[in-house]
Amino acid sequence: MPVIRSSEAVTHEIHGVRFVSYATPLSGSEELCAWRGEIPPGLKAPAHTVSREEIFHLLDGELLITLDGRTDRVTAGDTVIVNPGATLTVENPTGRTAYSWVTTSIGLEAELADGTRIAPPWAN
Repeated sequence: MPVIRSSEAVTHEIHGVRFVSYATPLSGSEELCAWRGEIPPGLKAPAHTVSREEIFHLLDGELLITLDGRTDRVTAGDTVIVNPGATLTVENPTGRTAYSWVTTSIGLEAELADGTRIAPPWAN
């Protein structure tokens, strides 16, 4: 059984968010990826359309999540299911960092509004 110690997690940063990657093919996962997101206060990440389903669970804090044009306030303990092809925006309107746990299948890509495609290393 592979055990990924917190000291072995790989950190990536993009658009002002830290992604602390635990489960990827490089760490032994064959189907799923999982990471902790650290969303700083005041941040509004760019809208992006995902190619695979994401399960987004808020561990701590409060966020505004816009999914296909509908905005919901999400608080610690809430889970958002983001279906493939959905457009997602994450905003932290508070004064403290929010922490999330996200799981998806290997191969996730995101497309930004300008057509830029991102294959995040924490999901591939």
